[in-house]
Amino acid sequence: MTRHHLAQLNLGLFRAPLDSDEMAEFRRALDPINALAESTPGFVWRLKDESGGPSSLVEVPGADDPLWAPNMSVWESLDSLRHFMYKSGHASYLRRRNEWFERADGLINVLWWIPADELPTLEDAVRRLRHLEAHGPSQEGFGLAAPLDPPA
Repeated sequence: MTRHHLAQLNLGLFRAPLDSDEMAEFRRALDPINALAESTPGFVWRLKDESGGPSSLVEVPGADDPLWAPNMSVWESLDSLRHFMYKSGHASYLRRRNEWFERADGLINVLWWIPADELPTLEDAVRRLRHLEAHGPSQEGFGLAAPLDPPA
């Protein structure tokens, strides 16, 4: 029996460049929030930039605006992801997301199951997000509000 982990991609459109004064509080919170994610039970992996820094510095494939930023991670279960998102110190920043991110047209989140011994690529994650937007939920990708079970 193959064990699966849950991969997630969340895209955000910054209100201003990450190095601007407007983004200073968000920028200062990146390392502590990423450390919190990594110490949360059920955390497996997260996307980082080439120097090991936050994924907010990674270019989103196919994005038409350099202010798009990805957040991609892998979790042992949906429960572990939800715990981090809503019941940890991350939740206070999530509630304030409108201070740092524009409201985007279209979907910005996608979840999918991967074999436990694999890691996702950002290119595949963006493809899955576009597939979800065009075709609706499937094993290719689904939303947090209506998650699918791992493949049998």
